[in-house]
Amino acid sequence: MTITMNDSSVTSMAQLAALLQGVERCTFHGVSRTDAYPWISATLTRFRYHQVRKGAKQVIKAYIRTMTGYSDAQVTRLIAKHHKLGRVLASTTARHRFPRTYTATDVALLIATDEAHERLSGQATKHIFQRAYDVYGNTSYRRLKDISVAHLYNLRGTRQYQSHSQHVRVTKAVSVPIGQRRKPTPQGRPGYLRVDSVHQGDELAGQGVTGVYHINLVDEVTQWECVVAVEKISEHYLLPALTDVLPQFPFVIHGFHSDNGGEFINKVVAKLLKKLLIEQTRSRPRHSNDNGLVETKNGAVVRKHLGHAFIPSKAAQRLSTFYQAYLNTYLNYHRPCAFATMYIDAKGRTRKQYDTYLTPFEKLCSLDNPQQYLRHGVTMNQLKAIAKQEDDNTAALRMQKAKKVLFTTFTTR
Repeated sequence: MTITMNDSSVTSMAQLAALLQGVERCTFHGVSRTDAYPWISATLTRFRYHQVRKGAKQVIKAYIRTMTGYSDAQVTRLIAKHHKLGRVLASTTARHRFPRTYTATDVALLIATDEAHERLSGQATKHIFQRAYDVYGNTSYRRLKDISVAHLYNLRGTRQYQSHSQHVRVTKAVSVPIGQRRKPTPQGRPGYLRVDSVHQGDELAGQGVTGVYHINLVDEVTQWECVVAVEKISEHYLLPALTDVLPQFPFVIHGFHSDNGGEFINKVVAKLLKKLLIEQTRSRPRHSNDNGLVETKNGAVVRKHLGHAFIPSKAAQRLSTFYQAYLNTYLNYHRPCAFATMYIDAKGRTRKQYDTYLTPFEKLCSLDNPQQYLRHGVTMNQLKAIAKQEDDNTAALRMQKAKKVLFTTFTTR
């Protein structure tokens, strides 16, 4: 509803204050600047705004704000203009605007190109524009062929692009300052773990059934290996899994090295490792071998025994029980691993020769005074008793039998 009010009969401050008090719960808005500015100018003149005291000025300003809906800052600017010019006029000077080079049609072409090519880099996309114009003679790309790479990304940030593009943003690299980027230096001491995760597929992800994750932890010196399974690769599931699996190592853990995945490089895992006085490190850029040991174990152990077939995430607890009771014991006491001997060839190059095969337990026993590396409450005699309970073939067959029973329980329902 539009109401037209004539306030010309209001001439004194007392009348103005009474009127303002009567409409304090009402909300008014000026129709346009063309109507509001002359009224503001007339009101300031009628009540001699620039000659009255401060208290009266506050009443006049409040009245103008109430009737126009303008903010206090905007009314103050208009009063200053009235004081300078004697009246309030709308500015007729047009603001400077830079000419727009790239139109909505150009942004639409960028969207179509990114959708077709799955959003290539800026340089590659610009090269496509140049080829479209120079090679294929498409004049629609006349402006885009000369676009700078920086401004191409500006167009990708516009509202038109964001609302129409179907591109799915990739996961950003973790930028939190957790873990040092360096290769661990165990210096012949056990307790420096290499850690990685292995995903068992998502064949039924569209039906709400996801694959299980295996967390593989391998000691660099002895190749002592422990595997644990989690339903999802998140802090909620990973924290209790690490809490359970770390005590399965017989020696004190000093280092925890992983790649830069967010499942390990996060505040929750960092807090746990700090509490256990374990140093956390992560792989360096352009050093693919930093975590090579656990990567080879992923294929030689996890994939060999679990395969690549889909295993539902709900089987994580059963897998972890199998790992702790059968697989981890078999790996560390009955499965030989290759250990490298370093030598210098005729050309002065460092070479590795894998000529020594020992089980992780045998490797631990070969160290000088291995008891010094063990956790409190663990003795070498206890570990030797576990190793002598059964021979290698018996332990392997017992593990294989338990694995077959486990695989019969894997269903997607």
